[in-house]
Amino acid sequence: MKALLLTHGSRGDVQPFAALAAALTGAGHEVVLAAPASSAALADPFCRRLVPLDDGTNKLVDDRAAWEAVERNFRGLRGKRLGLRLARRNRIAMARVFGDLAALGRMLAEEDDVDVVVHQVNVPGHALAELLGVPAVPVCLQPFWVPTPSFPDPLFPFPLPTVLNRVSYASTRTFVRALTGNPGRFRREGLGLPRRRFAHDPLRRPGGGRTTVLQAFSRHVLPPRARYPDSVHTPGFFFLPPRHPWTPPAELAAFLAAGEPPVYLGFGSMVGSDPGRTGRIVAEAVRAAGIRAVVALGRGGIRPDGLGRDAYCLTEAPHDWLFPRMAAVVHHGGAGTTAAALAAGRPQVVCPFMFDQPYFARRLFALGVAPNPQPLRELTADGLAGAIGDAVAGTAPARARELGELVRAEDGTGHAVKVLEACAEGDVRLI
Repeated sequence: MKALLLTHGSRGDVQPFAALAAALTGAGHEVVLAAPASSAALADPFCRRLVPLDDGTNKLVDDRAAWEAVERNFRGLRGKRLGLRLARRNRIAMARVFGDLAALGRMLAEEDDVDVVVHQVNVPGHALAELLGVPAVPVCLQPFWVPTPSFPDPLFPFPLPTVLNRVSYASTRTFVRALTGNPGRFRREGLGLPRRRFAHDPLRRPGGGRTTVLQAFSRHVLPPRARYPDSVHTPGFFFLPPRHPWTPPAELAAFLAAGEPPVYLGFGSMVGSDPGRTGRIVAEAVRAAGIRAVVALGRGGIRPDGLGRDAYCLTEAPHDWLFPRMAAVVHHGGAGTTAAALAAGRPQVVCPFMFDQPYFARRLFALGVAPNPQPLRELTADGLAGAIGDAVAGTAPARARELGELVRAEDGTGHAVKVLEACAEGDVRLI
């Protein structure tokens, strides 16, 4: 089987596809992965062919006005103005990505040897699959893409009666379309595809039936008794396979050996509108909580000023190596970091910035592995210090160990490979 994998976004969007590429390659299949140029190399050891895409919206990470709009939750006159500016800049950036995808689709149509297209649900891979005449399987990294009667769209801003749960999921698609641009133009001008019913719905096949869907997260993070159609599979997080033993810098190894397990603090690719303020809050919280800390500077979301000798700053380290050595994990609530902290069996403190992060923060609190969320726009040193204290004490550590065992027992990528094999073979009994 030859699988075309399509993803775009930050490292947290690319890494699950790298993990899936590794599992497919290990099962003897051929993989072509298209991903943003800045992070495509994550999958380099696992696929025969990498196709770098324009970095698109990743180039906007340092746009402080965009971050301000997000932190304001697009409220107020200034928030709405900044939101409109963000939407325009996103559409311009994504137009270049769509151009690269169209060129890839036309090239592969000439080769005529792809068996299945596996795509991040908000990347129009189903259109490329239609051009190639093969099945498309969307991958959802968060639970706000596939409508369910069990709970409303986690991004929907208002309470809803249960009867409207399924309807609420239209809001996320509308929002994403406003940010990414016109999919009709991509189909028509980029791929030369005709208009048809359901053309812009990645959850439907060209004939209108439900497509096979992979949800790349654990069912254990969902609300109890969540119900989905039989075509939707939720096999677990997609984790990269164990790599060669990672050797930490001598300074990090010495810091870890010098005392009690520290607390990790890092916000990944999240920068925010005022990294200096965030850094000051983190430094004050570390001192107030009286803890040792490993602080990941990421893309500059935390400035290291004033952290003191009880903190070690790093730019990058493998989460699967680092997190098991921590007493707790303080992070932004992205799906990838959440998954790594859950698998490590460590209590968490979530400081959500935007989009799916408040949802994961709420779920981790409900599951008993994290205290109340500490949203960035409301973050204070005292609040963060108190949350860290709550995370490392009480029942959270034990509950985190229990949940970690459940998450590690899942074989997300292994199950996904079986689903994709069935799709490529057209075995509807299995898909």
